[in-house]
Amino acid sequence: MSEKQLRFFDFFPRRERKETPPGGYDALERNKPLAANETDAAGIEVKPTIGLDDPDILSWLGLREKLHEPLNEATYLTCLKMLSETIAKMPIKGYEASDDGVREISSSEDRMLYLLKKRPNPYMTPTIFWNAVELNRNHYGNGYFWIQRDFKRMKYGGTETVRNLWLMPSDDVTVLIDNAGIFADAGRVWYRYTDRITSQDYIFGSDDVFHVKTSLSFDGITGVPVRLMLKTMMEGRQAAQEYNSKLYSNGMTAKAVLEYTGELTKDSQEKLKKVFAEYGAGVKNVGSILPVPLGMKLTPLNIKLSDAQFAEMQKYTALQLAAAMGIKPNQINDYEKSSYANSEMQQLSFLVDTVLFIIKQYEDELNYKCVSPESETRGRYFKFNEKSLLRTDSKSQMEIFASGVNNGVYRVNEVRGKLDLPRDPDGDRLMVNGNYIPLSDVGKQWADKAAPDSTAGKKGDE
Repeated sequence: MSEKQLRFFDFFPRRERKETPPGGYDALERNKPLAANETDAAGIEVKPTIGLDDPDILSWLGLREKLHEPLNEATYLTCLKMLSETIAKMPIKGYEASDDGVREISSSEDRMLYLLKKRPNPYMTPTIFWNAVELNRNHYGNGYFWIQRDFKRMKYGGTETVRNLWLMPSDDVTVLIDNAGIFADAGRVWYRYTDRITSQDYIFGSDDVFHVKTSLSFDGITGVPVRLMLKTMMEGRQAAQEYNSKLYSNGMTAKAVLEYTGELTKDSQEKLKKVFAEYGAGVKNVGSILPVPLGMKLTPLNIKLSDAQFAEMQKYTALQLAAAMGIKPNQINDYEKSSYANSEMQQLSFLVDTVLFIIKQYEDELNYKCVSPESETRGRYFKFNEKSLLRTDSKSQMEIFASGVNNGVYRVNEVRGKLDLPRDPDGDRLMVNGNYIPLSDVGKQWADKAAPDSTAGKKGDE
C-alpha cells in the first residue's frame, strides 16, 4: 500500500486539528492560487495549466458543448434563495422531556445547543451556517457538516466534548459504502472530504457527519438535485435568457438579408458585414441612420417574440421549475391568480407541503447524531421553531396571547418573554376564569344545596 493510500485511510489527522476545519481556514491566504506569471515561494515563475478534461478545452475541440451555469437562471436562483433563507431564519430550540412535562432548555445547559443556536464555529453565525447547508442540499442534492469532537482520555474511559461544527461543501464530499468491511462492519457508510486548498483527503464516520438530502433519493443514501432531473428544461430556460440578453445588447436588432446584383469576393462580403454591424448593431446605434450602398437592399428578418409566445413559454417553464422545487407562484412574483388572502394561504401551503418535510429531515438527523447518549437519557431533543414563519400582525398576536393567558395555556411571564419584556414577580402562575369548573363537578352545587333542606324536613317531622 502506497504512502498516499496510507494517508487516505488514516483517521487520526482530523483529531489533531483543534480550531480549524478539514484543510483549515488559515490556509486560504497561504495557499491561494497563483495568477499567470506570478512566482511561488521558490521564486519560480508559474504558468497556468489546465487538463484535457477541462470543459473549455472540450468545448473548443467540439467534443462537448459548454454547459451553462444553472445559477445564472433567475427562477432557479430565486427558488434556491427562498428555500435556504426559510431554513436559516428558523431558530433551533432545545427541550427536555420528563415525567413533569416538557421544558425548554437554554444554550448554557447544553454545548451542542450552543453551537446550533449561537455559534457553530468561530467563522460563521447560525444563520449563515444553515443557509449554506440548505443551499448545498438543494443545488448538489446533499448537504453536509462535520461534527468535531474531542475525546479526553482518563484512567478509566474518558469524556467526549463537541468543539465545533464545520461546513463541508458538497462538491468536495464523496459518500463511500464499505461493503467489504475494510474499516469496520461491512455495509457502513463513510465520508471522504477532499480539501480543495491542500488536496488532502479525510475520512469521517457516519456518526461524525450531519447529512441531509433532497426528496429525490432513489437509494436512501444520497440525494439527486432537481436541476439534474430537469436538465433539459433548465438548459432551455438558460438559452432563452441568453437570447434575450443578446437581443437587448444588439439594440433589439435582428438578423437581416442584404440583396445586391453581381458578385462579391469573400473579402468584400466581410467588409460589408463589418460596416453594417458597426452602424446597425448595438445599443449605441439605436435610432441612428444606417447607410446602404447604391444598388443594395437590406431586408431585416424580424422574428417577433410575441409570435413565438416567448413570454408565455418563459412563464410556464418558470412555474414548472418552481413547482418541482416546492415554491408557490406568489413566491416567484406571479400574482396573476392570487389575491392577498390567497397569498396568505399559499404561504401556509408552502410551510405544510414543502418546509415541514425539510425540517423533519433536519430534526431527525440532529436528534440522532447531535444528541449525546447522556442527553438522550435525560430526554433532550432539538426542534426548529416553525412558528417564526407564521408571525401575524400585532393585533392578532395580542389576541392569541390574551386567549392563552385567560385559558391557562400560557403564564404571564411566558408571554412577556415572547414579547421581549421583563419578567414580573407574580407572573409565574396559571390563571383561568373563576366560573370554570371541571366537567365531573357539573351539577354537584345543586345537590349540595338540596341536601340541607331534606335534613331539615326530617328534623321537623320528628
